Amino acid sequence: MLHPSTTTHRQLNEKQLLEIGVYEGLVRISFGLEHIEDILSDLRQALHRL
Repeated sequence: MLHPSTTTHRQLNEKQLLEIGVYEGLVRISFGLEHIEDILSDLRQALHRL
């Protein structure tokens, strides 16, 4: 899970981010072939910390 506007796209200004559809609240979630319960558990844990 990552926040593109402060990580992969941090070099862009606010206008550029909006032009490509990267909004401040956008979070990217990427996962592999783990068991679904492991993925859901990790996601719950991450969201709980917010």
